[in-house]
Amino acid sequence: MKKEIMWDEQVDVLIVGSGFAGLTAAIEASLSNKQVLVIEKMKSYGGNSIISDGGIAAPSTKLQEKWNIQDSEQLMYDDMIKAGLGINLPELLHTVVYNAKEAFEWTINTLGVPYLDRVDIFGGHSVARCYTPVGVTGGTIIRKMVDKINELEIPIQFSVYFQSIITDDLGQVIGCVVLKDYDYKTNTGIPTKIKTNKGIILASGGYGADVAFRSIQDPRLDESIQTTNKPFATAEVLKSALNIGAGSIHLSQIQLGAWASPDEKGFGHGPLFADYILFQYGVIVDPSTGKRFVNELGDRKQSADAMLRINHPCVGIADESAVKHSGWDISKAISRGVVKTFDSVEDLANHYEMDPKEVNETILRYNEFVLKGKDDDFNKQIVSSAQPIETAPFYAMRLWPKVHFTMGGLSVNANAQVLDSNNQIIKNLFAAGEVVGGVHGASRLGSCSITECIVFGRIAGKNV
Repeated sequence: MKKEIMWDEQVDVLIVGSGFAGLTAAIEASLSNKQVLVIEKMKSYGGNSIISDGGIAAPSTKLQEKWNIQDSEQLMYDDMIKAGLGINLPELLHTVVYNAKEAFEWTINTLGVPYLDRVDIFGGHSVARCYTPVGVTGGTIIRKMVDKINELEIPIQFSVYFQSIITDDLGQVIGCVVLKDYDYKTNTGIPTKIKTNKGIILASGGYGADVAFRSIQDPRLDESIQTTNKPFATAEVLKSALNIGAGSIHLSQIQLGAWASPDEKGFGHGPLFADYILFQYGVIVDPSTGKRFVNELGDRKQSADAMLRINHPCVGIADESAVKHSGWDISKAISRGVVKTFDSVEDLANHYEMDPKEVNETILRYNEFVLKGKDDDFNKQIVSSAQPIETAPFYAMRLWPKVHFTMGGLSVNANAQVLDSNNQIIKNLFAAGEVVGGVHGASRLGSCSITECIVFGRIAGKNV
């Protein structure tokens, strides 16, 4: 028998993390008449969600219909399982895909999120099914979530570090220990025991910035590899669940963003150019040969692994017609020197110490593929609006992968209930978002993380 616990506080539902998944879960739990408390270890809400580009993927939407894009849940499922190399958990993936449209519409109808009047395609997707909020930032969605949180009078406590989970004699989750007034630098705070009458929802994100934990899973990812994540994207909440017997899946499956640049820290401004313009309309070359080496619209794992094999930064090239047609504002990336402009391909090649003749030949060959609509070298999908790379100025950016997303995490079922190492439900413990594993398999497709966060955040909030 465990001795009687002296609780400091109690609440129906405790939600750990204030990103997309956590705030979504909080809203749904509150609408289900639960007393909800959100805790966040940092001094403000949003986590990594608030620094993302905010893109969300969904099939069979009104925007796709408007732009005459043919899509289906099955096609999105097939794309995600192909990128995931077939190791995705079918039950979880099916749950995400077949609830994606409703989740996207929920952000519009319930939250009032405004989206740009366009649909984009990213690497690994067969068709355009990605929607970007006004401002091209996850902050647009987070702020609308916070508005709803305030309307529902759901408290968010900041500087609260989640330390451990408390279970009863039957292994059921009944509460936790947190550190309030948490000081990140000294790793100290006021120990506080919180009793949870209905359950805990873990929505703490991934461990992309946790060098010690991630390098155990993949030894390549030591401190020499940067991350797009904020420094607080660490594994302590995940480990607290493992400590009470929670199961895990795919912890070594860690995604690197191939659209990142070594010429800026963190996520930066270059990825907007690389992911939204360069990969769709341009080419990536190995500066040592001046030649292409990968399908620029392949999934993230394909692109990042190809760069790691080359073992040095690569150069992405697009032209003025691509930038103009895309409609994206890349002025910040240019002003900060991450994306550079050149009057000619020769000037560009010389700046990056490449052979101008080789680079020219590469571009001319690619232009032939654009004109005939088929890439004979790497089978890149030539988008219908693509034009030959020939209009000055020419734009270039150095590319080198950074740790971006952790596909692995806690084992859950389709009800967002955390499972133990024997695949049995741990009562009163739920999880949603990047802290969960199994949805994306070996590689996540762009814009599918927010979809997953909202789908499973809603499920967790309702089921708790």
